[in-house]
Amino acid sequence: MIPFSRFSHYFAEVARSGSLRKAAEKLHVSASAINRQILQAEEELNTRLFERLPDGMRLTTAGELLYTDIRRWQREFQRTLERFDEIQGLKRGHVSIGLIQAMNEGQMARIFSSVAAEHPWLRLDLSVADSQTISQRIRDAELDFGLILDPEGQAGLEVIAFAELPLGVVLPADHPLSEQETLSPGQLSNERHILPGAPLIVHDRVEMLYRRHNFSPENIIVCNDIRLIKSLIKGGSGLSILSQLDVLDEVREGMLCFIPLKGMPVRPLTLALCTAPSRQLSRAAQRVIQHIIQAVEELG
Repeated sequence: MIPFSRFSHYFAEVARSGSLRKAAEKLHVSASAINRQILQAEEELNTRLFERLPDGMRLTTAGELLYTDIRRWQREFQRTLERFDEIQGLKRGHVSIGLIQAMNEGQMARIFSSVAAEHPWLRLDLSVADSQTISQRIRDAELDFGLILDPEGQAGLEVIAFAELPLGVVLPADHPLSEQETLSPGQLSNERHILPGAPLIVHDRVEMLYRRHNFSPENIIVCNDIRLIKSLIKGGSGLSILSQLDVLDEVREGMLCFIPLKGMPVRPLTLALCTAPSRQLSRAAQRVIQHIIQAVEELG
């Protein structure tokens, strides 16, 4: 069977490395043995899988289709092995999770530490990326589930739990405006603004907010990294409009203040826990997901 044959391992390694020589070095077999397997498969399938170029091997369209399927078959077979273990009562599991950057510290990190302590047999694969990348990897079955922002823009996902998180003004805890219950644009006109830049999802919301209220601060800093924006605010370089999600831990620790916007309705960001609709999650994944559902609901 192709998914579990020697050929599949040879083929996948050549596809990854783009070279018979590099694949041979990685697999500790001769390049000629790998080439024989590929030529035999091309003859049996009656199609070319690679273009043989002076500088290496490149997948044909048929080869790309086969490579994608082999990766998917191997991932699903690994899930099957894990389910066999569960039936036999063995303690082995593998859970792959995608996270946006805003969730890579604080409460979510504590949850993963708790899960790891409670289930020392469990392998956790945690990937930090943007929402679009995580969504695609969930659809490709490379991730069991993920935490993304604004899932309505990502087709082919099932939302298991979600929380709506408002936008507000973020400033240092000792700032003169930190005692205000709400803030309006007029109160911010003399402040230096740190604008979240693209591709941050909050960027579009803030830009729309400024346009809607004809608000154009002159002295600005533009930054596309939330962690750096928070460091700049703590250092007294200005204030910013961010999602509550971005500053949860800093607000709890008293380092920053998050103040709602007055008379400036703006659609909140939606944090969603998503998986693929047809995905059968392992028992290990289901255990982890229950912890995360509780955390997401608490955020909301």
